[in-house]
Amino acid sequence: MKKVLTIAGSDCSGGAGIQADMKTMMANGVYAMSAITALTAQNTTGVSGILEVTPEFLAQQLDSIFTDIYPDAVKIGMVSSAALIEVIVDKLEEYKAKNIVVDPVMVATSGARLINEDAITVLKNRLFPLAAVITPNIPEAEVLSDMKIQDIDDCKIAAARIHEMYHCNVLCKGGHHINDANDLLYMEDDVVVFEGKRINNPNTHGTGCTLSSAIASNLAKGYPLPEAIHLAKDYISGALAAMLDLGKGSGPMDHGFAIKNKFTQCKEDVY
Repeated sequence: MKKVLTIAGSDCSGGAGIQADMKTMMANGVYAMSAITALTAQNTTGVSGILEVTPEFLAQQLDSIFTDIYPDAVKIGMVSSAALIEVIVDKLEEYKAKNIVVDPVMVATSGARLINEDAITVLKNRLFPLAAVITPNIPEAEVLSDMKIQDIDDCKIAAARIHEMYHCNVLCKGGHHINDANDLLYMEDDVVVFEGKRINNPNTHGTGCTLSSAIASNLAKGYPLPEAIHLAKDYISGALAAMLDLGKGSGPMDHGFAIKNKFTQCKEDVY
């Protein structure tokens, strides 16, 4: 079995962060591990508190994982301080980590800011160059490229800017009322547009976490990057189309939509 590590924050409501990552990884057939960067108090209506781990404790978590069950891919999500990003970069370099997917989480779906300003510089200059791909959404791509994005042509220009500055492949994700559900992958020698079907589901909590975790899972399983993204988009479309409806705000998706067997059935379904 292939192994994938998520380095991200915890979502106590289970829809995003490491909880969404590990559900996604299991549903995509890999063994999931986690190193927690922060505890968050959040639910479908927003984030009310963030408690970071110390750099020393994050380093201990990463040492424990890499020296025992070495991951075939690494997904990195919410990291809110420069000191923690420095630890992550140092450990990824020390252990020669591979298939690194970076979801540059800056703003939650609810609109809450999740990263300190001083961390953005370290994120861009040290972590991005290690990545097999980074997966910014439209607002994040605008911050990283320092330009406004209004259509697919703007996505391509922004992704090219980010690639040129930080020397990494860039998946510019659609949505946010721009470019419908289409994503654009910018690589050194190719540009690929992934057409997506917009699903009329307001419950989109954790979509970014889920997509990046699915991509990392597929890279771990040996798929080339474009195919890994294509499969990940199919998975997230299925999770959205299942129409799970929980909570009072933007609720979570059904990460286990494709898992149907006797162990997932309720008693009333059996009898």
